[in-house]
Amino acid sequence: MSEGERERPSLSPGPGGGHPGVDGDAISASPELPINRVATALRRIGAVTIGQPVDDEDLSDAAAELAQVADRLEEAANRSKRRRNTPGPTGFPGVHPQDHFPTSPMIGFANPLSPPVEVWAVHGENGQREIRGRVTFDYPFEGPPTCVHGGVIAELFDELLGLSNILAGLGAMTGTLTVRYRRPTPLLAPLELAARNTRRDGRKVYSWGGLYHEGELTAEAEGVFILVEPQRMLDIVTGNAHGAHSAEGPLVDADWQRMMEKAARRSSE
Repeated sequence: MSEGERERPSLSPGPGGGHPGVDGDAISASPELPINRVATALRRIGAVTIGQPVDDEDLSDAAAELAQVADRLEEAANRSKRRRNTPGPTGFPGVHPQDHFPTSPMIGFANPLSPPVEVWAVHGENGQREIRGRVTFDYPFEGPPTCVHGGVIAELFDELLGLSNILAGLGAMTGTLTVRYRRPTPLLAPLELAARNTRRDGRKVYSWGGLYHEGELTAEAEGVFILVEPQRMLDIVTGNAHGAHSAEGPLVDADWQRMMEKAARRSSE
């Protein structure tokens, strides 16, 4: 199929639960969770200070108040790394896909650096589960005047394509990501997202994603991802890929490490 003939995914809701297009058994984390509320407030601060003029006096007062909040949180924080959810080998059974990446810089509810992206799973026309989503990019993500920065779009595609692979039970590392910018993507406008795994060839996993404004494709991406054996991935993140560790040891999520060790044992049996 040529580029001009490539099939575009339907953005119709599809079967699912209360949220349009959501799997019936998928329940997303509440936006009222304290960490999500903090992130939402910080996004609001970033949007207004970057995108709108504010008097220096008001900024000075806000800076002092925010510094006090930062001091208080740093004092209260536990020194260990926050636990993160990790998807299993068969995707996201019974769990909303976004809840596996709460601290993602692109789709993390709990990460104030991320845009307010919402994603969910649907069953596509061929019955395979795919990713759908929506987002409105605010001023912190502006590139050319009134448009979303192209680098932000590429980063979002990298996340969504990887998520669609995990949803298909083929979690893999990004090898190459090709982004085609069809037309400017507007800032401060509701956008729709789609991503799906397309095929596997040995260790290579292929996926596609699209970004839409009012039904028109503004950008699309194709990715080639590489399946990594569990033990190899464990060696990489623990610093043992070349038989060496840092003096203090790597900062690795304990739950994730146990999962990878279990997968490595299964693959060697």
